[in-house]
Amino acid sequence: MAEEEGSGLQVLLSTLQGSSDKAAILTILQLLGDLLSVGTDRRIHYMISKGGSEALLQTLVDTARTTSPDYDILLPLFRLLAKVGLRDKKFGQKALELEALDVTLILARKNLSHSHKLLHCLWALRVFASSVTTGAMLGINGAMELLFKVITPYTRKRTRTIRTATEVLAVLLKSRSNSRRAVNRGYVISLLRLHQDWHSHDTANTYVLIRRGLLLCLKRITTLSSGREAFLAAQGMESLFSIIQNCLDNESMEPVISAVLQILRQCYPKSPLPLVTTCSAYAFLGTESIHSEPCCAAAEEDFEDDGDEEMDKDSDLEDVKEQDDDLETDVEKLTFKPGLDRPEEELKQYEAMCLELSYGFEELQSKLRNDLNFEDVQSANHHHIPTAAPLQQHRLNEDQSSRRKEGEHTVQTSLLSMVKMGRSTAHLSSKKRLDVNTYQNVSPSGTGVDTLGSDISGIQDFLEEDIEVISCPGMNASFSSSVRPRETVGVIDKLLHARPKHIPFHDPYLYMAKARRTRSVVDFKMVAFPDLWGHHPPPFSQSMLERKRGIQRIKISEDVRRLIQPRDVINRVVFSLDEPWPLQDPASNCLRFFSKFESGNLRKAIQVREFEYDLLINADVNSAQHQQWFYFKVSGMRAAIPYRFNIINCEKPNSQFNYGMQLTLYSVKEALLGRSTWTRTGHDICYYKNHYRQSAAATGGASGKCYYTLTFTVTFPHSEDVCYLAYHYPYTYTALMTHLEILEKSINPKKIYFRQETLCQTLGGNPCPLVTITAMPESNSTDDLEQFRHRPYQVITARAHPGESNASWVMKGTLEFLISNDPVARLLRESFIFKIIPMLNPDGVINGNHRCSLRGEDLNRQWLAPKAHLQPTIYHAKGLLQYLSSIGRGPVVFCDFHGHSQKKNVFIYGCSIKETLWQANCAVGTSAVLEDISYRTLPKILDKLAPAFTMSSCSFLVEKSRASTARVVVWREMGVSRSYTMESSYCGCNQGPYKGLQFGTSELEEMGAMFCLGLLILELKSGNCSHRLLARAAALLNAEEDALNHHLQRCNRSNTSDLDDEPACMEEIDYNSEGNSDQDGSIAELDRQIQECAFSQDEGEEEDGTGQGRNTIL
Repeated sequence: MAEEEGSGLQVLLSTLQGSSDKAAILTILQLLGDLLSVGTDRRIHYMISKGGSEALLQTLVDTARTTSPDYDILLPLFRLLAKVGLRDKKFGQKALELEALDVTLILARKNLSHSHKLLHCLWALRVFASSVTTGAMLGINGAMELLFKVITPYTRKRTRTIRTATEVLAVLLKSRSNSRRAVNRGYVISLLRLHQDWHSHDTANTYVLIRRGLLLCLKRITTLSSGREAFLAAQGMESLFSIIQNCLDNESMEPVISAVLQILRQCYPKSPLPLVTTCSAYAFLGTESIHSEPCCAAAEEDFEDDGDEEMDKDSDLEDVKEQDDDLETDVEKLTFKPGLDRPEEELKQYEAMCLELSYGFEELQSKLRNDLNFEDVQSANHHHIPTAAPLQQHRLNEDQSSRRKEGEHTVQTSLLSMVKMGRSTAHLSSKKRLDVNTYQNVSPSGTGVDTLGSDISGIQDFLEEDIEVISCPGMNASFSSSVRPRETVGVIDKLLHARPKHIPFHDPYLYMAKARRTRSVVDFKMVAFPDLWGHHPPPFSQSMLERKRGIQRIKISEDVRRLIQPRDVINRVVFSLDEPWPLQDPASNCLRFFSKFESGNLRKAIQVREFEYDLLINADVNSAQHQQWFYFKVSGMRAAIPYRFNIINCEKPNSQFNYGMQLTLYSVKEALLGRSTWTRTGHDICYYKNHYRQSAAATGGASGKCYYTLTFTVTFPHSEDVCYLAYHYPYTYTALMTHLEILEKSINPKKIYFRQETLCQTLGGNPCPLVTITAMPESNSTDDLEQFRHRPYQVITARAHPGESNASWVMKGTLEFLISNDPVARLLRESFIFKIIPMLNPDGVINGNHRCSLRGEDLNRQWLAPKAHLQPTIYHAKGLLQYLSSIGRGPVVFCDFHGHSQKKNVFIYGCSIKETLWQANCAVGTSAVLEDISYRTLPKILDKLAPAFTMSSCSFLVEKSRASTARVVVWREMGVSRSYTMESSYCGCNQGPYKGLQFGTSELEEMGAMFCLGLLILELKSGNCSHRLLARAAALLNAEEDALNHHLQRCNRSNTSDLDDEPACMEEIDYNSEGNSDQDGSIAELDRQIQECAFSQDEGEEEDGTGQGRNTIL
């Protein structure tokens, strides 16, 4: 049947080319038109494959070259040519070879006064010009001059033809040679004048698409540096800027506004960042550094180029969807390759880090006697289990509501009752959400009682003190780390003495003592108030910020106004790490900034206008990139005043700040009033490409790197407050060390084996902690000691990337849960030995880096061959894992906690040979590859357990670019099939009970606890689960056994449909100048025009408003 259809089509095409009979030709054209007007594009592509394009083009040439061309044939022929040509990628070249370009131009010139015929010629020219090569040839043959005869000043006549002519011209100008020719012939000024004329007369916005077509022509020309120069010389910036000032929110003007903004941004003069050098303001000289790019000052001429700007490739995170050619298809590199990267005798040093394997009962008892007296720490919170603050509102079933009362968190109902038994059952209607402006209705005077009911009247007096004195105290303040003085010596001591004691596992005195021992590159002398005072999770969840329509274009318009109307621009540097002398006059009314404290990051602040500031983030130490993390102090504000902040040297092409994410704020005055909380804040938030570029010299001659602006507005809750702003909830190295010491003192050493030791010293001289957690043996019997020593290992790491503070909050939840009295935690301790490295990059965290170590290296790309003197934490973490594997005690699960800046939810990356080969369409047969498929079990369990987790974002592909990450190396070299990276969004969730909510620290800590529960369920589901463990599970969980069974049944019912899960579609937003709004080659649009015209008459006299809907927004 298909052969018959094919032969029939070929007969038609052959007859069309060879016939001179008008009736026959018209009949064939009618048949082809009917055939191609229904169904899908497959028919058109089939016709193209059978030589349809050549047949139509040859018929065009033959008909046009007759003495008197027959337009009864030419008009339907042109319509067919346009329809077919849009789908034929080689159509332009075919038209060139068959000389169809010349005859079409000749026909167009002959019909300048006949709109209907001219319109058909223009459609054909538009299709021909879609090939850049053909478009250039048309330009040489005078096509642009022809089009300028058609594109006239404002008129109500021939508007359809004029609109099509502008669209053809825009397509022609994709050719660089045509754009250069347009500049040389002065077409930039002509186009600006034409646009101004149409804009001034078209008050009813009837001909918006003609104006848009003219703007698209300007956009094409200004991709060239010469085009931008001509545009600026013609006052194009001022002209177009004035056009959009009063119509930014006019929906009928959308095509014009979008095109104008793209042109303005494209023509905004490129400039270097206002920095002496792009290298970090901090330098570490302890060892040779790795600069990913040279550092140098930039000159203005470095930014000119004749190329289109290219989208930066986002090299951050394991989550960015890579091209298939990054997938590893070499089976040899995907299979288990045991081997050591060091002499085997070196592994013996790690035996000292696994004393639990060799301790006798007497030695364990001796260890207990050396610990602090357990009776002294009975007041510690042994039952603390991280739970999301609003769980009582939106996660518990009605029959569990009794748990909402304080004090009813019994150990039997602590965690399993929070397991999501079905996302549809969550009581979302009763969920309380915090307003966007958290402090909008807070009275500056406070109430004397904090949110937890603690009396804070003793702190009220400090609000009258100089708040600057206490907002960032020095490390040499008169603190006593052991005995809290009765007679306080200074305002800081007085303040802490009156501080409400409601923050679990935090002690400011201990924090200050630890801070003094923390070593930084620039020797920080100050401590940030939030880190010292502590953070208590807010009692409410915060919704994602609803993006205000048009906010981005408003911000871009304000940026352009700064350039062309600089009257109110102050442009004064008020803070800089590069300029040591004081930059801020205490008497001035500008904001005051500071960032020289642990994890702080702000390099420079420039006052642009009275209430607007440009900010620059410091690059990672010994690096010239990775500007994302920020954390700084700001003071001197006035309440109820919206302050705009622009962080102008961000690097990533996109951000969750475009999709509902807000930054975090901590108010010192609020903390003194009892509300010591980091909270999400900011409005009018958007993220877009700006006009700053890194010089070509700084990138080794390559095109200069683009920078992006994160802009947000903050209205502070109090006047003369001191606030801290951060990218995400900060979690410092000192906070970790304080946390670990308090945890160790809070456990019952007769029941819990908690050992904190130093894995190694970092390059900066800070100890990298290693924590071991398990249960003490029940007795000194041989069976109990054997069970103790033969417990399987679980290894968890975090914070390889210092800017991913969310990973530390997840780790905090894991640690606190594992030492708690929860029955699940007790069962986990009795079943496993946990080896935890909670911070792999202490130096980076301390010095405010986002991604790198002090050498400027990404430590999660150093696992293949780490060096002890260059990457000590990775070297020894890998050595510990190799030691465990060498003695047959490799971990059941290895998981590295990370944070993610471009996706929502929590998800996992694992490793699979088969899935990788399948995704890459590899010819290697996957049926011959043996693989343990249990790597999917833990993610599936977490998908059922944790509200924040989603299986749909998980991936198990192995990319070449990730070959040196912890996940891949542990999987490949040590044979750990369940080797994972767990990513937590900086933003929040778009699914499940937390849908539409931003993550707070409670939700992140809860995820850490749920991960632990997942490990237990994984073991109970495994075929190797011992009868002892099953018996202990039944005994310890008793009341929760039904809940556990219910969950296990849910997991067992899971089918293979999860194998087809695909990552959620990336969220789309036009945040840079290369938007998709100018799809001038739209197939559907041209098809619509052709179909409409096929049944219409000659345009003739066109009315001005009525009946012209097709010329407005379509």
